[in-house]
Amino acid sequence: MDFRKLLIPLGIVLLVGVAWRSMGWQGVLAVSGGLLMWALLHYTRVVKVMGRAADRPVGYVDSAVMLNARLKPGVNLLHVITLTKALGLRRSAEGEEPEVYRWTDGSDSHVTAEFIHGRLQRWKLERPAQVEEAAAAPAADAP
Repeated sequence: MDFRKLLIPLGIVLLVGVAWRSMGWQGVLAVSGGLLMWALLHYTRVVKVMGRAADRPVGYVDSAVMLNARLKPGVNLLHVITLTKALGLRRSAEGEEPEVYRWTDGSDSHVTAEFIHGRLQRWKLERPAQVEEAAAAPAADAP
């Protein structure tokens, strides 16, 4: 069970209750104003990230290797979309857990990421054989 769905509304109710007990209606208005500001900031961030992602092809990233290096377990899908500046290509069925998305770069390297309850759990970088051979060739020539 995802406790965030329960704890956040409970925390809001508790915060409003404490504001009522300490300052009456003025406290409730102050807390409500703060919560409204937080909601507007979150909405602005989501709209800005989605606006940037709308200008890019679905499932494309500049460098899959750099994306692989920057990913961390537990980050949310919005954070990954911020990193890639593009929506991921959906690889799983609609509404199915885990949600699987793929981002591919110009060299056909791709990162496949699995999200459970909107949080990144696993990801895998796959590179085509030509890229691996080209990267290994200069190392073999070195003394």
